[in-house]
Amino acid sequence: MSGQEQPAVQAIPAVQAVPAVPAVPAVAAVVAVPAGWGLRLDPGLQRFAGGTQLLGGSPLRLLKLKPAGAAAVDGLAGGDPVGRSKGHSTLARRLFDAGMAHPVPAAVTFGAENVTVIIPVCDDADGLAATLASLAMSVSGGCLGVIVVDDGSAVPVNGLRAEDPYLPEGMANTPVGMTEGGRGAGAAVEVTVLRRAQPGGPGIARQHGLVRVATPFVAFIDAGVVLPPGWLADLAAYFADPLVVAVAPRIRSMGSATLLERYEQTQSPLDLGAAEARVAPRSRVAYVPTAMLVARRQAVVAAGGFDPGLRYGEDVDLVWRLVGAGGTVRYAPQVVVRHPARASWRSWWRQRVGYGSAAAPLTQRHPGQVPPVQVSAWSAAAWGAVAAGHPVLGLAVAAGSGAMLPRKLEGMEAPNRRAFELAGRGHLLAGRWLARSLLRPYWPLALGACLVSRRARRTVLAAAVVPALLDWRALAPPVDPLRFTALRVTDDVAYATGVWRGCVRSRSLAALRPDLSSWPGRRLGGSAGTRETADGGAQEPSSQLGARSSR
Repeated sequence: MSGQEQPAVQAIPAVQAVPAVPAVPAVAAVVAVPAGWGLRLDPGLQRFAGGTQLLGGSPLRLLKLKPAGAAAVDGLAGGDPVGRSKGHSTLARRLFDAGMAHPVPAAVTFGAENVTVIIPVCDDADGLAATLASLAMSVSGGCLGVIVVDDGSAVPVNGLRAEDPYLPEGMANTPVGMTEGGRGAGAAVEVTVLRRAQPGGPGIARQHGLVRVATPFVAFIDAGVVLPPGWLADLAAYFADPLVVAVAPRIRSMGSATLLERYEQTQSPLDLGAAEARVAPRSRVAYVPTAMLVARRQAVVAAGGFDPGLRYGEDVDLVWRLVGAGGTVRYAPQVVVRHPARASWRSWWRQRVGYGSAAAPLTQRHPGQVPPVQVSAWSAAAWGAVAAGHPVLGLAVAAGSGAMLPRKLEGMEAPNRRAFELAGRGHLLAGRWLARSLLRPYWPLALGACLVSRRARRTVLAAAVVPALLDWRALAPPVDPLRFTALRVTDDVAYATGVWRGCVRSRSLAALRPDLSSWPGRRLGGSAGTRETADGGAQEPSSQLGARSSR
């Protein structure tokens, strides 16, 4: 073997607790948006009454502005810097928090020496090699520290020598860097390997690496992730805002050779779509996976790191604790990384079941934040009447909710018309989620109903086919509609199997409890900064782990 020095390989017998640091303090006043930042209005935002009424965000809300505020929004949307005045900064912060607008950070100089990358790996030599190679060529300048945590691989990652399969051609031993004449002016990559004797899952592996991190930022990257040039600078720019504690890119599936890879191109549970967002429970983007996440080390440590009791859903739990501590987590889909699909249908099924099994323990840790379906009681009643064979009654219930909604839109331009538009859109969206819920969390109940009722069989068949075909048309996946529908049904059944398994293990059915609490009787709106919300029908939830929609 080569006589080059090998990186340290350290055995860790048990999960080490992250050292405690003071918790993130509550923000008592509006924190200024960094100077030089821009603002981009959310594509779903609607403006009425000369721009003095803004309807949008996630959850949906109505924001009323004075004429000066409307003019300020015009200027910000037209390119005025956010930090031009305190008023502009305050307004921008409120729009960011509401999900009505998104920040456009100014470019920053961010050296590789400020971040440590943690890569958990278990029996994935090829994936580790691909990630290390892309790291070396996607970060410019400096020395990037990388901690590889071997989570009990059958073939240990005992060293990273050039002749070993874990590194691609052209990369050397510690520090690992591009050789002269390499394919790019990448950063030097200094690798340390930590080994666990037994596999414990990626969360525990990341926790092992976290206790060794001394840099102010940490990047959690799964083996197999391939990164684009400039990813670090693009994501790091958000941290100029002191409230931002974590930023996640979009994770898209790679490959198209197999049916599974083609299906995953539009149905990967790691891909949260193309719409940027502020991440928060019960919003459009309720969580982000830590398959790729950059975060402030101190914030992660203060939140307690990854919960060793969670084999799945540990990333959702961490993100929600970061948000609960007062931090802001951003989803930045303009940065796109690639992740391979599962290698086999068996491993794909296990993954989906595993994601579903996290619903019960997450519900115990975060009550009410993981509803299997989230619609208004009006929508549930309307669609329930339709499913029972009473479409006229269902239409009357839906119309009744629209008639009650104008009270929440008091002072809005054309409140009656807007109310019925909102109610109609909400009920249609609720219908799609209710239909999918029959297969996703509730398929055992749906199956039982099908055994005794012909009407139930027709309803479940429609619920299986119609939403899948609508998504197939909207997403245009490289899979024919018949196989796409069959795979979607299998996908949902696998997830639901995990949900029920988790409920049995936790001895609680709380994860199966629907949220029907959004009633049109509450007021929607107020002046700038209000947080009252309601919808006339449904939220588009991403709180179901791995749930996908056509957006």
